[in-house]
Amino acid sequence: MAGPGVRLVQQVSSTRAFARLAPHVVPALDRAVHRLTRGKVLLSARLLPGVVLSVRGARTGTVRRTPLACMPERERGTWLLIGSNFGRPGHPAWTANLLAHPDAEISRQGEDVPVRARLLHSAEREEAWAAALEFWPPYAAYQARVEREIRLFRLERR
Repeated sequence: MAGPGVRLVQQVSSTRAFARLAPHVVPALDRAVHRLTRGKVLLSARLLPGVVLSVRGARTGTVRRTPLACMPERERGTWLLIGSNFGRPGHPAWTANLLAHPDAEISRQGEDVPVRARLLHSAEREEAWAAALEFWPPYAAYQARVEREIRLFRLERR
């Protein structure tokens, strides 16, 4: 059960104001701290598990590094990435990159892990979405604000 501090953060992160501010602040802080600690620390991972995704850009082919919250699926040995974009209308760019180039890499706790991403559909997506909502309830608020279906990717080690 989440403590009062976590519940407060969940409430704040469900707001539209957070959705406007967070995309500009959270990734920049995460990238800086991750670089300074040589991949060992992500500030946002103090609350949610996180990775830095490295994937080639869909149009440019340039490697893009994006700090993301993730849901480790320990029993499967995989990670779930949720393309919520903080409840903003468009899909986050990293999801288009994974669709175009599913072979990627994640940096997690100082370890670089080659992965293959797979977009989830149908029953598999429904099961993963239910687990994601249990893991971080604000995802429901994000989905309610947008018309698009939030993309879910499962990352498997290559």
